[in-house]
Amino acid sequence: MKIDHDLLVRFEEGLNPQDIESSSIPARCIGYGEISAIFQIGDNESIVYKRLPLFKNRNEAEDYGLLYHEYCELLKKAGIRLPEDETTVIEVPGRPVVLYIAQQKLPGDRLCHRLIHTLDQDSIKIMIQQVVSETAKIWEFNRTFGPSLKLAIDGQLSNWVWIKEEKDHVLYFIDTSTPLYLKEGVEKQNPELLLQSAPGFLRWMIRMFFLEDVMTRYYDPVLVNTDLAGNLFKEQKPELVPLALEIINSHLQDSGKKITLKEIEKYYREDKLIWTLFLSFRKIDRWIKTSLLRKRYEFILPGKIKR
Repeated sequence: MKIDHDLLVRFEEGLNPQDIESSSIPARCIGYGEISAIFQIGDNESIVYKRLPLFKNRNEAEDYGLLYHEYCELLKKAGIRLPEDETTVIEVPGRPVVLYIAQQKLPGDRLCHRLIHTLDQDSIKIMIQQVVSETAKIWEFNRTFGPSLKLAIDGQLSNWVWIKEEKDHVLYFIDTSTPLYLKEGVEKQNPELLLQSAPGFLRWMIRMFFLEDVMTRYYDPVLVNTDLAGNLFKEQKPELVPLALEIINSHLQDSGKKITLKEIEKYYREDKLIWTLFLSFRKIDRWIKTSLLRKRYEFILPGKIKR
């Protein structure tokens, strides 16, 4: 994949993060993450972009890009399919340095969290079985190459695309923008960098109470699968939770661990509260910076700013 670097420079120069559709080169958001937004630029429907305005200088952004590419190669080594991708660093004077991740766009209607609303029960069961099996490749990789090398993965349904190729359906993993992996027991990602998207007045609290959990939960098969099942509540499909638990617990049985419905419900309530509060505080931070301080807020959040 070849990125049009000049296009991204022009796009970044004319970007309005609070209303990207009104930017000098219009774009359309198709998803939001904790540290990035996912969008299309102009009429190009073959590529989606993830924008990470996290860096103080080019070296920081380039180092992150190297981690990103190494993480993707490790995922492939574990047997995970990824869409074609590329990265580039964009610098605009007076603003944070931005890393853009370009990714081949896969059919949006084949995202697993959307398919659970359209497929029949048997197909949903097969799809969830495949998601859990694909995620299990990470734990097998860690058993093979650990403890010197360990991978993490966020296995919830919204991070997978289920596509029919020839006679079989295959899964592609698309949530690669936060490279989480350990070498010799050391986290390669700098956790302080991930805090850049959080409001300044909250960072001490996140650092003290939540950061370690966020950095470690995706190395744990039980927590990853708990998160997968819990997100079925978020997707308004609670009736699928027992099915997901049956599949998940069959994979966990060799470890002697079993997840219960009560644990899933408790996890979802707590996780929903945390991320709802986090997004609310980010919107407050955006309002303070743009409306009171008349400064630029670099992150793209759901919903337009209210003045």
